[in-house]
Amino acid sequence: MKLYELTYLISPELSEEEAKEFSQKTSSLIQEEKGILDVVNPVIRKKQNQFYITTLNFRFEPGNLKTFQKKLDAEKQILRYMILNKPKISSKTKEARTKPIIKPIPLIGKGGTEQKKVELKEIEKKLEEILE
Repeated sequence: MKLYELTYLISPELSEEEAKEFSQKTSSLIQEEKGILDVVNPVIRKKQNQFYITTLNFRFEPGNLKTFQKKLDAEKQILRYMILNKPKISSKTKEARTKPIIKPIPLIGKGGTEQKKVELKEIEKKLEEILE
């Protein structure tokens, strides 16, 4: 089974109670397709009452995904949705995320000593010499 994340927007015409019930209905759609729910976030009203939004993580057989998407498409209350395939997180991946992406590289010359900063004029002279 693969891990997926579903994020969807629900029509603002629903009351908060109806939006929560709709979220439960979506969860049951996943279970009908033999999916396993991992995390279900609460429904939140956003953007000055323009929509409700919620996110849930679930495990699914890839073959059942198309049927599930058809069921989501048939729901009139869903304004938009997005299903992401979440990669498995290993301990090495977790360690890599804690390390900085960009490491400072010291300027070391051929002899192992730090190089001095070069003035722009000197660089221009060297470029002219090379290009001639």
